[in-house]
Amino acid sequence: MDKITVVGAGNVGATCANVIAHKDLAREVVLVDIKEGVAEGKALDIWQTSSINNFNTRVVGVTNNYLRTKGSGVVVITSGVPRKPGMSRDDLIKTNATIVKDVTEKVVKYSPEAIIIIVSNPLDVMTYCAYQASNKPSNKVFGMAGILDTGRYRAFIADALHVSPKDILSLSLGGHGDTMVPLPRYTSVNGIPILELLGQDEIDKIVERTRFGGGELVNLMGTSAWYAPGAAAAQMVEAIVDDQKRIFPVCAFLNGEYGLKDIYMGVPVKLGKNGIESIFELKLLKDEKKELMESADAVKKVMKSLDDMKLF
Repeated sequence: MDKITVVGAGNVGATCANVIAHKDLAREVVLVDIKEGVAEGKALDIWQTSSINNFNTRVVGVTNNYLRTKGSGVVVITSGVPRKPGMSRDDLIKTNATIVKDVTEKVVKYSPEAIIIIVSNPLDVMTYCAYQASNKPSNKVFGMAGILDTGRYRAFIADALHVSPKDILSLSLGGHGDTMVPLPRYTSVNGIPILELLGQDEIDKIVERTRFGGGELVNLMGTSAWYAPGAAAAQMVEAIVDDQKRIFPVCAFLNGEYGLKDIYMGVPVKLGKNGIESIFELKLLKDEKKELMESADAVKKVMKSLDDMKLF
């Protein structure tokens, strides 16, 4: 790919740009930020590792210069204020919706064909905001959440079993946050169902820790995570650029799937050069379906807050 843009040169955006560069996914990565010198400095720092880490992708940084992003094939938007201790994702909506709307409009102006990946929080509703601002088909605008959530889930399982996280496969559904729905029934270790390896109590503890995984890190560091979110977004970019047809949990627009309509939620999708190429509808047990509906209700409440702002 010729050009990939990452908007927001904070910890998540810079990490995402760094991983993308290391994977040599494009000729150029453009890092954009609103604060003078930040994107330029971080991009220069990343570029100076190119000879050390053996990659060719040129990394450049700009301050509010969206003309420099022109012709991007993929744009990752991480803009917005991060969560602080005691702040819920929903508290972020008023500030971040205005930012995401503005950024999306600028991105689309110069890269009308770009696939847009949203990382800004509250994730599901910011993805919905970007979808409305972009006037693009929903398969071209989606959010990064499930890869991060399952990454945390798999890491906790690897710790519990003392096995390699490489051998663990899992899925999650629902909103990104406290109402997410990890699926132990669809989790395995090299083909062995997790239900045969761990007791229900231990699985329940891991699921609960995964749901509040973001909050755990905020409480430890005083700010939200960046290594795992940045790497997760970069993995989505890789699947698109290389047309990998990967099956990932992604925040996607639902139009009847799972009995839900006009809502962005985490579901398993096929990710390739066209963005979301298909959505997989799993057969859920009664309890799983109930949890998914509760998660959807929580997302809809925040969506209503966005609608009430009358940005569109």
